[in-house]
Amino acid sequence: MLRRLVFYKKSTIAFFATLGIFFSSSAFRLTPPPLSSYPSDTIPVVDKPFVYDSLTEKEKRFPEFAIAGLDVAEGLEATLFASEPTISNPTSIDVDHRGRVWVCDAYNFRPNIHGDAQPRSKQDRLTGDRILILEDTDGDGKADLTKVFYEGPELDAPLGIAVLGNRVIVSQSPYVWLFTDDDGDDKADRKEIIFRGISGSKHDHGVHSFVFGPDGKFYFNFGSEGRQLLDARGRGFYDKYDQPINFRNYREGMVFRCDQNFKNLEVLGDNFRNGLEVAVDSYGSVWTSDHDEDGNESVRINYVMENGNFGYTDEMDGTTWRINRTNLEDDIARRHWHQNDPGVVPDLLHTGSGSPAGMTVYEGQLLPRQFQNQIIHADAGPNVVRGYPTVPDGAGYKATIIDLVKGTRDKWFRPSDVCAAPDGSLIVSDWYDPGEPDADIGPLDRNRGRIYRIAPPKTPYVSPKYDLTSPQEATDALQSANMATRYLAWNALVKMSFKAEPPLSELLHRYNAEPRLRARALWVLNNIEGVSSRHLENSFRNINPNLRITALRAVRQRNSDPTEYIKRLTTDRDPAVRRECALAIYRNHTYEALDVWLQLADQYEGNDRWYLEALGIGGYKQWDRLFKAWLNKVGDPLKNPAYRDIVWRSRSKYTIPYLARLTAESDSSLKSRLRYFRAFDFVPTSYDKSMALLGITQKKIPDHIPVSKYALYHLGKDFIQDSYWGKIALVRLLNETYGTEDYMELVARYEPAFENERLYQLAIERPDTDLGREAGRQLLRQAPNSYIWYKLEHSNSEKQLALLASIKAVGSQNSLTVLASVAAGSVYTLPVRLRAARYLGGSWEGEEFVLKLLKENRLNGEVKAAALDGISQAYRKEIRDEADKYLDFNNGGANKNVF
Repeated sequence: MLRRLVFYKKSTIAFFATLGIFFSSSAFRLTPPPLSSYPSDTIPVVDKPFVYDSLTEKEKRFPEFAIAGLDVAEGLEATLFASEPTISNPTSIDVDHRGRVWVCDAYNFRPNIHGDAQPRSKQDRLTGDRILILEDTDGDGKADLTKVFYEGPELDAPLGIAVLGNRVIVSQSPYVWLFTDDDGDDKADRKEIIFRGISGSKHDHGVHSFVFGPDGKFYFNFGSEGRQLLDARGRGFYDKYDQPINFRNYREGMVFRCDQNFKNLEVLGDNFRNGLEVAVDSYGSVWTSDHDEDGNESVRINYVMENGNFGYTDEMDGTTWRINRTNLEDDIARRHWHQNDPGVVPDLLHTGSGSPAGMTVYEGQLLPRQFQNQIIHADAGPNVVRGYPTVPDGAGYKATIIDLVKGTRDKWFRPSDVCAAPDGSLIVSDWYDPGEPDADIGPLDRNRGRIYRIAPPKTPYVSPKYDLTSPQEATDALQSANMATRYLAWNALVKMSFKAEPPLSELLHRYNAEPRLRARALWVLNNIEGVSSRHLENSFRNINPNLRITALRAVRQRNSDPTEYIKRLTTDRDPAVRRECALAIYRNHTYEALDVWLQLADQYEGNDRWYLEALGIGGYKQWDRLFKAWLNKVGDPLKNPAYRDIVWRSRSKYTIPYLARLTAESDSSLKSRLRYFRAFDFVPTSYDKSMALLGITQKKIPDHIPVSKYALYHLGKDFIQDSYWGKIALVRLLNETYGTEDYMELVARYEPAFENERLYQLAIERPDTDLGREAGRQLLRQAPNSYIWYKLEHSNSEKQLALLASIKAVGSQNSLTVLASVAAGSVYTLPVRLRAARYLGGSWEGEEFVLKLLKENRLNGEVKAAALDGISQAYRKEIRDEADKYLDFNNGGANKNVF
């Protein structure tokens, strides 16, 4: 439940918007100026209680009243940590181990939209954007000391920041920079390029923030404009299989993982549109949001299943969701992400419309229980910071939505990022602007910006201090809610080696400890040579499935061939554990991996898309051998309803006859069988595939015609036009459907020239029906002009009029030319000419064409009268009014000269 905040005005109020700024060599403090310095129109004087709506629009924008416009979850309060003029347009934030808030002060974000970037003020002429450090020195939850860590002209709309000890990673396409403070004065002493060549400069869809994972690696992503990554010297990367990473093999936005030295780059998933940040929990699970194409209410939250395709564009041809395909999803939110296609990882949650921004997994204990160990997400579109309570669901997850902070009354609240501080409170950045009519525009007011702290009421802002040379204190620090603290503790413990084992072991094996903290201990122990094995052995037998998953993930990172460990878990009672086993054999072509996959497939019970897609990822580039072995084991897979899903997901040539059988099972609805037609698209093209689809057209089943239409569709237009057997199948179906909408659909798709004569017959026999008009339209589209004119010149008046009637509503340049030429031609009888002139106005485009002819004085006499009569009932009043200007009541239409 949200509670509404009520404020009291005071007779004298110090406004942040007018605070003085006094600089020192490395920092500036905020000190309120004397009351006399405030403009008189900014000092409201009201001594009684008020609610936010009692403020004027101008007052609502003052930082003094920032909190009044927000609703905060029960048990929490929001306090204003910092605001303009100290910061402006905060695109990304991070909180260091001391509780200081680091801000990408990106005033220059999207200047191509907002106009050329201008300095904030005459007194503050900037050379570029800034990285600021905001510090609360007295623990009251408000920043009172600000430092400029770095400012420079090359810092131009940065979108991500990660603070890791004395290293700061700043993401800004086309670069990712590493800033290092060597002497501890909170100034950058060195700046290095660690990645380059990334597209999406000054674009939301470029490279985003780095986060530190429990495995000691960095995680990050870029959106659909990123396209590639190169190292500092402009070279490409090799994957862990010693193969060059070819970015042409991936689609759109991508999620990555790399070592702390920025080596060993891995692609964890692709085909996102644009998530502004990834979040990693203590088990090593990766989460992200994704921005839909605006207006579709399809923002989504994803669990990043390793090596998964996340469905923004069609896997086969790269087209978007707007292109028609077989087995379309019923709602746009699912259609947007190709959720019905085999090979697409399912979405965790759809949140509707929005502008998803930064996110974190909150693993602290200061916030109420409902937000603990959950994804926390800033979404600027609906003005909200949310929690997504997530629970297991088969081999995957399901989630709900709980609002944490919402701009219920102040729609300028547009949160851009959220981080956990060392004390367990949340720090939220806010663009604070009036919104965006289009997501490509970005913040509309770059002069404002807010930082909030979210915590239980009256909680002081004090960061715990740890002696990281002490194994026990470093282990305590590893349990922090704050990522920067965990980073320092992780590296200190790994460096201690054997000395760190006792407290880590105690935490790992403490049965009543939070499992996520135990997982963190396991990750560190996994990176200490000589001590990891026995702890991993125990963890493989742990009662908590998440710790078994963590153990498997840890082994995979340390062992080039973890198959023996994978085999221990292939019959695990928990489907999520078995999911990890399937993911673990990706690109593993050993006999042991084959046995693992067969055991996992045997345990698939149906209705679990997460499990199914994990089997698909495990079968990558080895489907033929896996599927053949599976058939030898199970016999006819169609006898088991669950196994039909595996047939649908397979990419093997051995799948073809089973897909053909499934499409023809008329005892189930055609809609339920469309998924199998779609699956044909993902099976490699071959003679067997073509023959199977042709065979479907010959099956005598009750819904033979629609089934045959789908079979031809998935054979493809080129095959039908170039193949003898394809033409035979098409002709057979055309003969069966002649004179129906199915016939017209087939002709429109394949445009067979041998159907021109039958199209002509339909057009002249049924010119006043939808079918006849469609026939006329299609005849104009596919027949040569000479054919149309031959029919007009060698037919009687009745057929001429019928053909003209069938094309009157087409409105194309070709149809208007035919009608105008007949109206003007002396070889046609007057009734035919007059009817052609009247038909000129039979379409929207034709009405405008008639007016053009009238303005140019190219219509006369009876032909003019007929053309005017044709638009006298036009839908558009402006057409009718314009036509009235050309009525000739004196001539009576006697003038027979036209054009």
